[in-house]
Amino acid sequence: MTPAEILAQYGPREAMEYDVVIVGGGPAGLSAAIRLKQLAEKAGKEISVVVLEKGSEPGAHILSGAVMDPIAMNELFPNWKELGAPLNQPVTKDEALFLSETGVMSTPGFLMPDNFHNHGNYVVSLGNVVRWLAQQAEALGVEIFPGFAAAEVLYNDDGSVKGIATGNMGINKQGEPTENFQLGMELHGKYTLFAEGSRGHLGKQLIAKFKLDAGKDPQGYAIGVKEMWEVDPKQHQPGLVIHAAGWPLKSDTYGGGFLYHMEDNKVVLGFITGLNYENPWLSPFEEMQRWKTHPAIRKHIEGGKRLSYGARAITAGGLLSLPKTVFPGGALIGCDAGFLNGPRIKGSHAAMKTGMLAAEAAFEAVTADRKADELAAYPKAFEASWLYKELNQARNWKAWFKWGLWGGTIGTGIEYWLLPKLGIKSPPWTMHRTKPDHEYLKPANQCPKIEYPKPDGKLTFDRLSSVFISNTNHEEHQPAHLTLKDKSVPVNINLAKYAGPESRYCPAGVYEFVPDEANAGKERLQINAQNCVHCKTCDIKDPTQNIVWVTPEGGGGPNYSGM
Repeated sequence: MTPAEILAQYGPREAMEYDVVIVGGGPAGLSAAIRLKQLAEKAGKEISVVVLEKGSEPGAHILSGAVMDPIAMNELFPNWKELGAPLNQPVTKDEALFLSETGVMSTPGFLMPDNFHNHGNYVVSLGNVVRWLAQQAEALGVEIFPGFAAAEVLYNDDGSVKGIATGNMGINKQGEPTENFQLGMELHGKYTLFAEGSRGHLGKQLIAKFKLDAGKDPQGYAIGVKEMWEVDPKQHQPGLVIHAAGWPLKSDTYGGGFLYHMEDNKVVLGFITGLNYENPWLSPFEEMQRWKTHPAIRKHIEGGKRLSYGARAITAGGLLSLPKTVFPGGALIGCDAGFLNGPRIKGSHAAMKTGMLAAEAAFEAVTADRKADELAAYPKAFEASWLYKELNQARNWKAWFKWGLWGGTIGTGIEYWLLPKLGIKSPPWTMHRTKPDHEYLKPANQCPKIEYPKPDGKLTFDRLSSVFISNTNHEEHQPAHLTLKDKSVPVNINLAKYAGPESRYCPAGVYEFVPDEANAGKERLQINAQNCVHCKTCDIKDPTQNIVWVTPEGGGGPNYSGM
C-alpha cells in the first residue's frame, strides 16, 4: 500500500495544535524552543512549543567535532556555568599541521590565521550539550517528542506550511500495515521551524518547492568521519586542539583532520572530505583510517581504546550558498539552511544563534496574532547580527579550494591572516562556485585506483565493526528508507561508469555490489539499510541523484554516546 492508500483506509490522523512546531532537537531547534519560552515568560504570555526529534533521545543523532564558541550560549543562558552546561574543557593550545606521508610541518603561531585561534572556546561533546539544552527546554515547558520522525510537510489551502506529519509505524517491507501498525500524527503550528541538520529531508523539499536557492551558488558539502578514544593519562593533553591538512588526500582534494583532547582522558578525532572530490575510487572512511596511521596522529591514540564511531554530512557552502531562509508558514534554521563557518570549523554557535533569531521573529508574529506568513524579521535580524559579519568574512572560503589544497591554504591565509593585519575585516572581492558536488565525479577509467591497506583492528578498523560501536539499529522489517528513483541506474550507470562509488562513499557499509543470482556473471546493488548512520552522504554524492533518503521509523539510526 502507498502512504496515501494507508491514510485513506486508516485515517484521519490525530492532529495536535501548537503555536510553533520545531522539527529537530539539535542545537538550533532547542535554542529556538528555549528562546520562545524565555520571551513568553518575560512578556507574561503563553506560547505552546513542541520539538520533534527522530532520534531515540535528544543528542542520539548529534555528531560534531566539536570545538564550541560560547558566544551564542552566553546570549541564551548568561549563567550557563552556574546551570551546569557541559562546556568543561577550555582550549589550551592550538596546532595547525601540514602532513606529508611521513613528515609534518607545524604552522608557527605568528603565521596561524585567526580562524585557527580557539582561545576562549571549549572542547565539547555536542551530544551532551544538546541533552543539557533539552533539559533546560523541558524545564521551561517545551514539549519534546523523541523517537518521532517528521516524514511529511503539511500545507494550508493557500500553499503556506501548516505543520508536519510523523511517519507511520509498524509497516513491513512490502509497505503493508502489520499487527503493530500505528498511524502517524499531525502537528499543526502557526509557524514551523525546520532544524533537521545537514541535508534535511524536509528542508530539501522546501528549498525545491519554494525555490529558496534561486540565484545562489550550489550548496557545498563534506562528510566528517569521527571516532572517540580513551587514552593513557600520560598521552592526554587536556584542551589541545589539532587541525591537519595534506596527506593522505591528494592536493586537488579538499579535506583534513581534527584531533581534540577532551576531559577524562578522552580524545576525539575525525577526518573531513569535501564531497566535490573527483576520483570515484576514493573512500572517506578509508582515508580517515589511513590518516590515523601518520606518526603525528597515531602518537595521540596508540595503545588506547576506541569507544565510539560516527559519520555525518556537513553543509559547508557558506553565505553565498545560503538559501532564502523563510517561506509562508516557516523557516529553515541551523544546518538545514547551512550556517556553518567552514574556515573556523564551527557550526554549533551559528545553529544556536539562528534558532534564537527565528524564535524572536516567530514570537513577535504569534503574539501579534499573525499566522503562516513569512517571518521577514528573521533574515533581517540575521543580516544585522554578529553571525552575518562572521560568515561574510568567510564567504569565499569554499571557492578558494577550486585551486586545491594550496589554493585554499593561500586564500585562507590572505583572508584570515593578511587582511586582518591590514585592518580589513572583510575581503573586498567575492568568488563563486558553479557546480553541485554530485557533478564532480569522473569516470573510473580516468582516475587512478586507490588501494587501501587492511585494518589491523588496533588502530585502524573496518566499517562493520565501526557501525557496531555507533549503536545503530533500525526495525529490520520496515521498508528501506534509502530509496531508488530507478532501480536499474546503480548497475547500468554507477557501476559501469563510476565503478560503484556508493560502495565507497558510504561510511557504514550500506551499499554493496554482490553477485546477481538471477543473472550469472553480473552484479546487483544490495542496500543494507539497517547499517545507516543517517549521514546523508548518499543523498548528496550519488552522481545520478538516483538515491533519495527518506525518514525511517522514529527512534532508528545511531545512538551516539559522548559524541
